[in-house]
Amino acid sequence: MNRFRTLLIGSLLALAPQTHACDLALALAVDVSGSVDRDEYRIQMDGLAAALRDPVVSESLVRGRSRILLLQWTGSTRQRITIPWTDIDSFATLDMLAERIANDPRVWRNYSTAVGEALGVALATFEDAADCRRKLIDLSGDGPSNEGIAPTDLRRALRDAGITVNAIAIEESEPDLTAYFFENVITGDGAFVVTATGFSDYPEKIRMKLVREVSKQSSALPGAADDLRRAAFNRN
Repeated sequence: MNRFRTLLIGSLLALAPQTHACDLALALAVDVSGSVDRDEYRIQMDGLAAALRDPVVSESLVRGRSRILLLQWTGSTRQRITIPWTDIDSFATLDMLAERIANDPRVWRNYSTAVGEALGVALATFEDAADCRRKLIDLSGDGPSNEGIAPTDLRRALRDAGITVNAIAIEESEPDLTAYFFENVITGDGAFVVTATGFSDYPEKIRMKLVREVSKQSSALPGAADDLRRAAFNRN
């Protein structure tokens, strides 16, 4: 009887759906070029930190055992990973990451805008996130690329690596930036651009963008729909 029970439990475990170790690898690429002043940089970092703490976003990231890094980027040869891949295995870990992002010191101040170079650096980092089911670069910027490799030249390599690029266009002084990002930057099935009319609009837009990205990721996980509805209800 005990042997039969052991075999039965083993069979049920074998048939149970397997949870992916990492559902989403998310590289956050933040523009720190010369057109971004001190206050605008602070708006970006505080906005990112607040967005990661949003109940719907945090629930999805923790449930999916996501992996997140932060990249500051500006002109050619000036892109730096200031926070390496961090495994989001609990709400406490996510909260600590948000705090690190909010307090992350700016690396550069007075250089050009090399979008393609930023994508190239981000692309290389995914070698350390190869086990993640989805791979996403979330790039924010306030101007078109004006230095270094063209972002369109990275499209094939990004697609071959299974990486999606979404963007948030901060149209503080570039009213056609959304169209530029749409035509030259975003890559992958379902890739999209979100428009912020200025830096003051950034915190809400990045929150909405992350909700859209991580909700798509988490919808395939067992029980996700109920959890997301509960998180949204608790937020209101």
